[in-house]
Parts: sequence; C-alpha cells; structure tokens
Amino acid sequence: MSEINLKEPLLQVQNLVQHFPISRSFTVKAVNGVSFYIRPGETYGLVGESGSGKTTIGRSVIRLYNPTGGQMLFQGQDITGKLDGKTREMLRKDMQMIFQDPMASLNPRKKVEDIIGEGLEIHHIGASKQERQALIGDMLKKVGLSPEHAARYPHQFSGGQRQRVGIARALIMNPKLIIADECISALDVSIQAQVVNLMKDIQEETHCAYLFIAHDLSMVKYISDRIGVLHLGYMVESGTKEEIFSNPVHPYTKSLLSAIPHPNPEVEKRRKAITYDYASSGLDYAAGTEHNVGGTHTVLGTDEDIRRWQKQ
Repeated sequence: MSEINLKEPLLQVQNLVQHFPISRSFTVKAVNGVSFYIRPGETYGLVGESGSGKTTIGRSVIRLYNPTGGQMLFQGQDITGKLDGKTREMLRKDMQMIFQDPMASLNPRKKVEDIIGEGLEIHHIGASKQERQALIGDMLKKVGLSPEHAARYPHQFSGGQRQRVGIARALIMNPKLIIADECISALDVSIQAQVVNLMKDIQEETHCAYLFIAHDLSMVKYISDRIGVLHLGYMVESGTKEEIFSNPVHPYTKSLLSAIPHPNPEVEKRRKAITYDYASSGLDYAAGTEHNVGGTHTVLGTDEDIRRWQKQ
C-alpha cells in the first residue's frame, strides 16, 4: 500500500451525476455527486444494496453511459464529455470491463478465439493471425483454461469457465484499469474464490487496477485496498478496508457489516443485525457534506450527524 500511495491517481471521478429521464415529469436519479479515485495497481471496492448505483457508476466510467454531470479523468485525460478519436482509442484499449452475467456478455455465435481476439484485431495488435492466436492461447492458459478451448463456443463451458473467458477478453488488451461488475455473483461459492484469487494473481503480475463492484462484503474486504459504500446513489462512506470494517461511522455501513454471517456458530448465535431505514432515519443525503474522520476515511453527513454517530 505504501508504494501505491506514492502514485498519482489512474482514475479520478469528481461529483459524478448520472440521471435517466423517463418522462417529462419523472427522472431516475441513479448517481448523485459521487467522488473517488483509484491509483495504479490498486483495487477499489464499491459496495451497497441493489439499486444503489454501483453498476451505473462502472458503466459511466467506461462511457457506456454519457454522464449527466461531474468530471472523470483517466490517465490525466478528461473522459467526461464528447470523446475525440485519440481519447476514445486510449479508453477502449486501457480500460476494460468484466460483466456480471458470463453467458449474456459472450456472443453465443462466436468461438472463444474470436471473442477474445476481437480487441486485438480492432486495435491491430499482433502482426499476423498466427501471432494473435499465440497471444490468445497464452491468455487462456493464464486464466486457467487450455488453448484447445479456443475453438469452442460459450455454451460448451460451465459458468466459472465462461467468466474466465470474460476475464481473458478483458486482459488480452493489457489494460491499466479493469471494471469488475459483480463478476462473481453468478458463480458458486467455491468458484468465486478461484476467480477472485485468479484476479489477485493477475494484478500482481500485470499491476492493473480494479474497480471491484460486488454485494459480498467479505469478498470485497479480501480483494480491495479501499472501499466505497453507496446508498441511493450517494457515497455515504469511503476509506481503507481497515477503516471501514474496524471503525464504521455511517449507520448504513454499520447495518451492512452487521448482516455478514460469522463462521463461528457460537459467535453467529450472538450476532445482531442492525436495521437501517433511510425514510425514517431523519437523514437528508442531499444536505450532507463529506467529512474526513481520520486518514482517508470520509463520511457523508451534517456536522451534527457525524458527532452523533462517532459517539454511538
């Protein structure tokens, strides 16, 4: 971590707003003024319940959505507004995404070699077809598959194997940042551990950064260096994994952590889940501001809210 902290941020997201107009009178406010940064080689975990805006942030960062407001800088370049050709090419090459559903994100009509090698052809990487096939074979071995699998179709793989194909497709471009959008939630628990360990090994080898979006707090704690907690489109708390898990301040964060089952049955018997309901909490996220409560630990709330939560 000390080595990472000396580096300039690879990605800076400042006051990101993502709204979706549904009709003249109704707009879905999915993300409201979210800010965070990711340094090279670092893993930033985004957690929160369904509908909190995690996936929307990931899709906005990689520009599958056009942001409503705010600013995003990637490798020092502004990627917020209309992209010119050079910036778009840089973004498509240096930022990749692993999607949640490993079957829906792979073209069922294409062989694995065509799925993984598509980016190589688009960006003219590899002098010949044979060289690209060699790169694809090496990447398949890196993610725990065999080069012979290149001739198969997605339906011929298990869920865990399909997700490995998705990881290989992202890694083949040698990106600086990978957005992992709940890439383990559709997998069995034992396969989840294999995929996450694979991602950690690849990060050590390639020094890529991850924006790791997930529901599973235990898995986020295992893989992440820093964590952001989202609720209703607001970043309610952010900090290192030690700060979030050892000293949660926001009541929503405390509620999330209290829901984690404990492997020790005696401790599990005594575990009490903390309920949190925004509607009856008396809080107004829009009126709160970001407060630093030590180190990189920040919490969203008013001055009075922060003092009260720290006393609890």
